[in-house]
Amino acid sequence: MKNIRNFCIIAHIDHGKSTLADRLLDFTGAVTEREKQDQLLDNMDLERERGITIKSHAIQMEYLHEGETYVLNLIDTPGHVDFSYEVSRSIAACEGALLIVDAAQSIQAQTISNLYLALENDLEIIPVLNKIDLPSANLEEVTDDIVDLLGCAPEEVIPASAKTGFGIQEILTAIIDRVPAPKGSTKEPLQALIFDSVYNPFRGVETYFRVLNGTIKKGQKIQFIATQKKYFTDEIGTLKFKKEPKKEIAAGDVGYLITGIKEAKEVKVGDTITDPENPTQEAIEGFEEVKPMVFAGIYPVDTEDYEELRASMEKLQLNDASLIFFPESSAALGFGFRCGFLGMLHLEIIQERLEREFDMIVITTVPNVSYQAFTKKNPNDVLWVNNPSDLPDPSGLDRVEEPYIKASIITKSEYVGNVMSLCIEKRGQITNQTYLTTERVELTFDMPLAEIVFDFYDRLKTVSKGYASFDYSPIGLRPSKLVKVDVLLNANQVDALSALVHADNAYSIGKKMCEKLRELIPRQQFDIPIQAAIGAKIISRETIKALRKDVTAKCYGGDITRKRKLLEKQKKGKKKMRQVGSVEIPQEAFMAVLKLND
Repeated sequence: MKNIRNFCIIAHIDHGKSTLADRLLDFTGAVTEREKQDQLLDNMDLERERGITIKSHAIQMEYLHEGETYVLNLIDTPGHVDFSYEVSRSIAACEGALLIVDAAQSIQAQTISNLYLALENDLEIIPVLNKIDLPSANLEEVTDDIVDLLGCAPEEVIPASAKTGFGIQEILTAIIDRVPAPKGSTKEPLQALIFDSVYNPFRGVETYFRVLNGTIKKGQKIQFIATQKKYFTDEIGTLKFKKEPKKEIAAGDVGYLITGIKEAKEVKVGDTITDPENPTQEAIEGFEEVKPMVFAGIYPVDTEDYEELRASMEKLQLNDASLIFFPESSAALGFGFRCGFLGMLHLEIIQERLEREFDMIVITTVPNVSYQAFTKKNPNDVLWVNNPSDLPDPSGLDRVEEPYIKASIITKSEYVGNVMSLCIEKRGQITNQTYLTTERVELTFDMPLAEIVFDFYDRLKTVSKGYASFDYSPIGLRPSKLVKVDVLLNANQVDALSALVHADNAYSIGKKMCEKLRELIPRQQFDIPIQAAIGAKIISRETIKALRKDVTAKCYGGDITRKRKLLEKQKKGKKKMRQVGSVEIPQEAFMAVLKLND
């Protein structure tokens, strides 16, 4: 056990985590020349196209150091703020972390956030200054920033370049020297932490675990504590580049387990594996429960695909434990699911993965956050509002509370004005402003979560020319003046387009929604009124003009009354058509509400 090292890589998005992981694998000979490719651990097409890590990946390497062979278990983590849940799980399975900072961009918001996560779990931090080969690299200044942040000595910061391979040997030596060997005993009863799982269509669920105490053997009987279910281990092994089956895995090591489980619900990430004959006394306290930040409805385009969509979502949930969903129905869209996501990027990724991996074309409704409503009748009873249609009647409503977050934004001093005006426009209140250096400022705001859901991240990048980085944490609920804006098409309410917005913004949002829908909904043979309403009060209206068929074309010359008679007949037909005609809403219309500022 003294020769095992478990470590993860934490950094802000695009600071070179995946490239560094590639170099470590090359250097230790974990991959052959044939298997080599860029972003080796990012095995989804989506990850490669966008250049981001979505899923944390575990891989085992062996390295010879001073005549002894060491086993290094690396768990690569995502860097985007939406996937911090994946990071918390990886950290729970490790004793050390490589903190990577880009020498050109210095410390960003997500770097600090992930660092605090690692420090809370008592991980040994090894700072790495990456991308030192770039012409814009600022070595002395960024090293000083890291020293200020960690309180370490400047010599402890390892300069490296993942692209050229410079400094990789120093990083491996630091991992062996500085990261403590895992604690635990093989004599104790089996106690292992599940930190990930993937679905294999041929073999069922593959569970990734880290053994804290005891040993796990092939063919033995095991039990999952949370579900109390028992299984036999068909196969266990270590996570090399290709899975390598083993007879047993002992305390301190990381491995995979196949038991032939077909039901996604039976494997809970964060659960403890033990031996039913000699069970461990306590379950492992790992990481917190996932808290979805954004809710949206996902519906199949064809209602008959509902069951197929459910099966796809369950398989996806196994691969992404932070996805939460429960059934709901809508008058406009039929049966579907209300889903909880960690943020807008997470929502986009899930939608795209459903299309790519399961061939499910879905309609996504307007995302919103979760509110608390209190009625005058029962002022102490809390009603959770995950969907605008759950909001009680305004006449009996006492108050609505919305979730607030503490937003931390790090930017260059020249963009402070732009960032402040964006946050104030989004109902933010500044609570702190700290100059980290003469050039870089950290701004702290209290903001409603609903305001950052839509386009905040994109607009922040625009106003700061890409230099601002953003991170947030929830700080509870506060009372707010919220109203429900409904959209009526042809006098029928479309529940999938309803939104809960602040009373001050209701008029402008209603007006923009109507204008946007007028552009996107195709014209019919009758006039279609589009209205935005708060309760019974109409606050905005647009009309999609009818496609007019010229019924008088066959009347040339003759008496005017002949034309009038035909036009009157057409008028009656149009009226009837408008009563029975239904308006098809294209998918773009549901997503257009997110881009009202474009």
